[in-house]
Amino acid sequence: MKQVITLLALALFFSCQNSAQTKKQKAKVLDAKPIEVPLENGLAKAYFASGCFWCVEAVYESVKGVKESISGYSGGHTKRPTYEASNTGRTGHAEAVEIIYDPKVVSFETLVDVYFASQNPTQVNGQGPDKGSQYRSIIFYQNDEQKAIILKKKEALAKQLDAEIAAEVYPFQKFWIAEDYHQNFERLHPDHPYIRRISIPRLNRFKAKFPKELLKTAH
Repeated sequence: MKQVITLLALALFFSCQNSAQTKKQKAKVLDAKPIEVPLENGLAKAYFASGCFWCVEAVYESVKGVKESISGYSGGHTKRPTYEASNTGRTGHAEAVEIIYDPKVVSFETLVDVYFASQNPTQVNGQGPDKGSQYRSIIFYQNDEQKAIILKKKEALAKQLDAEIAAEVYPFQKFWIAEDYHQNFERLHPDHPYIRRISIPRLNRFKAKFPKELLKTAH
């Protein structure tokens, strides 16, 4: 009996240590100074996490002014995360997308509108059937102007829905590109069961509610 109690005490001790360590690591990420990504050939970059990156990639590529949407990982405390590692929830990373866009055609503000219009904004740690911290909602800001835009829209949506909005707001630090087989997954695998059952319906729900003049005729 003593041995069992000792083992339980040790398990609790290390569990508390791990929890404290995770909180410290997250605090360090949240307190970091945001990194601003410079324009390249007139194109800007923005970063969002909103459930499965296959879904989010397809949503953003349906928007005018978006040149490319790349799947990857961001928001965590480890280097070079992999799909398998991030799926454990221990790296702190969420599945995210890097949006390469023309700021003369589409603004960061509109990209934030796309973000909130393409998800269930009140679902915590996931979207639809995908649940876990690796699927949590995060909007990344690169400067004070972007942060102000995000917080203003988040507050307005909370009032509109009379509910707490799940999206976290992080200073952008680093985007890790996901494995090649994740890129353009919806476009390359339209008959995949997940794409047919989850991604395409999510994309269609977004397109049905978003202003048509801001959408491409095809993506």
